[in-house]
Amino acid sequence: MTDKRIRQRGLWFEEMEPGVVYEHRPGRTITEADNTLFTTQTMNTQALHLDAAYSETTAFGERLVNSMFTVSTVVGLSVAQLTQGTIVANLGFSEVTFPKPLVHGDTLYAETVITDKRTSKSRPGEGIVTFEHTGKNQHGDVVVKAIRTTLVQLRPTGDDS
Repeated sequence: MTDKRIRQRGLWFEEMEPGVVYEHRPGRTITEADNTLFTTQTMNTQALHLDAAYSETTAFGERLVNSMFTVSTVVGLSVAQLTQGTIVANLGFSEVTFPKPLVHGDTLYAETVITDKRTSKSRPGEGIVTFEHTGKNQHGDVVVKAIRTTLVQLRPTGDDS
């Protein structure tokens, strides 16, 4: 027996490699219940998310998954691999796009590329990292892209993990 323990965590600033594609697995199959719960909890009364009869009359022919749920889930899928326990704060999102809709029963897969990083000038022990998150459905169609800037911890002094 050993006393050694390894705690799952995200990456320290120094471990994050710009240009690398981080694939986040498993994916997440999105259900009607997921969409309805998120949509009603956030007070989004858009009929495209809630009203099946109305949605059938639109160009899409069915209800769409709330786009805010889509982007939130893509970021969430990245947490265990990239930022669990190492992020300090989200600084902002930009260039969020939804090229194709997500529908009930689709499986959402996420991947992230680190596009930029630098140490913070004003916050010792922390760095600014820019992520480009991409969500794809089970067919490989891009359903969301988002640029997210974060504040991430540098590896603590003396931490060998």
